Amino acid sequence: MSRMDDINNVIEELQVDMNKFYEKGNKAAGTRARKHLMNLKNLAHEIRQEIQAKKNAM
Repeated sequence: MSRMDDINNVIEELQVDMNKFYEKGNKAAGTRARKHLMNLKNLAHEIRQEIQAKKNAM
């Protein structure tokens, strides 16, 4: 399950930066957190397309 690993990696990175932003007030961590969220959104979109293509091929 490579895709699950990809999702988990993005979420782990996101958690680190979210903690730095909310708990320590690190503005750069907020920027990185937004980037991770965008990566997660794009990854979810790719996975949705793969699932739909596989479903249609069945």
